[in-house]
Amino acid sequence: MHELMVRGGTPLRGTVKVKGSKNASLPVIAASMLTDGPVVIEEVPDLLDVRAMIEVVQSLGARAGYDPSRERLDIDASALKSLEPPTELVQNMRASFLVLGPLLARFGKATLALPGGCAIGSRPVDLHLKGLAGMGAEYSISGGVIEARADRLHGERIYLDYPSVGATENIMMAATLASGTTYIENAASEPEIVDLANFLNSAGARISGAGMKTIRIKGVEGLYSTRHSVIPDRIEAGTLLLSAAVTGGDVVVNNVLTDHLKPLMAKLKETGTVVEEVDPASIRVIREDRPKGADLKTMPYPGFPTDLQPQFMTLLALSNGTSLVTETVFENRFMHVDGLLRMNADIMVDGNRAVVQGKNTLRGAPVQASDLRAASALLLAGMAAEGTTIISNIDYLWRGHSCLEERLNNLGAQIECRAFPISYRAEKTGE
Repeated sequence: MHELMVRGGTPLRGTVKVKGSKNASLPVIAASMLTDGPVVIEEVPDLLDVRAMIEVVQSLGARAGYDPSRERLDIDASALKSLEPPTELVQNMRASFLVLGPLLARFGKATLALPGGCAIGSRPVDLHLKGLAGMGAEYSISGGVIEARADRLHGERIYLDYPSVGATENIMMAATLASGTTYIENAASEPEIVDLANFLNSAGARISGAGMKTIRIKGVEGLYSTRHSVIPDRIEAGTLLLSAAVTGGDVVVNNVLTDHLKPLMAKLKETGTVVEEVDPASIRVIREDRPKGADLKTMPYPGFPTDLQPQFMTLLALSNGTSLVTETVFENRFMHVDGLLRMNADIMVDGNRAVVQGKNTLRGAPVQASDLRAASALLLAGMAAEGTTIISNIDYLWRGHSCLEERLNNLGAQIECRAFPISYRAEKTGE
């Protein structure tokens, strides 16, 4: 087990580079199961979730070699031997469920456990299954395991009741090898959807409309070798921009796609934070005065991302005013609030809304991360707080960020990682 010791009170200053996108890398890795030849994926960040997804495709028989120093992943799925990834791998990471569509499309069957991941809400897979069933798949669920079959999927017009990112990705991947043309209506429009479509098209798929509300996929007979570079991680970019704002610093964040960050940039400006587009791939954030309060509502893209709500709430906790945060995407996305309260924040939660009364300072305290984005929020809070903050369960952070502590320390943060045996932690905490 690991924890971070964060000494706060130092404004961050300097330049930092964003890594490749976690939420783009994982579906691209799953999509490589559709190809009958070597695939090279570049800008793949060294994350626990990436490592887990590599294990998933290796368990199916794919040859996969990852070089973290070059952030390059080589995959050859031409000779898969299994259509059932180990239950423990699927239950540990929700994104592993994305191999369902590729396996079903390419081989006509797949067996998967129901997925797990961060405990931020129910996130059911019914939209995935409904879409695949509309394309001719039959499935059964027993004992938490899904068995799916299809002689060959066929094109269909599929309407999603909610613009689910995962369902859009799974259906889009499956449709690439289906007979005929598939239309996904009310599709998710996140940049990661576009990146996945670009990867698939580079391998021979025929997809148009990705990033819009209706995606058209004309099925092909097979996909072939390709090389793809993953887009920058917009959530990590936002977290780094917010780290400057929370600590009252001056930071330039490089390797960004500014169009992906418009909602965050607008909200930062609303708090009085200075936001400058240095160039199309760089954003500078400066905060000198205490931020003003701002109301926030999370929405599917292009709205404000739920994955940045906890970090932005940390900034609002230090604001001069009262803010209302409304969470519409995940029902348990306020799990970071307990940690912020321990650090002297004034936040009252009522259902999917939180009223944040800004305070002049936060105070260091022992806190516990409950999920990836909560870990990010508590880390930002620790850097801004007076005194020292100890964040346990910090392994969550490494599911979505590669070497984030080191990069923040290069900006002036004081973060130390400490590892303890489980028995030691149990003795200290009474667990």
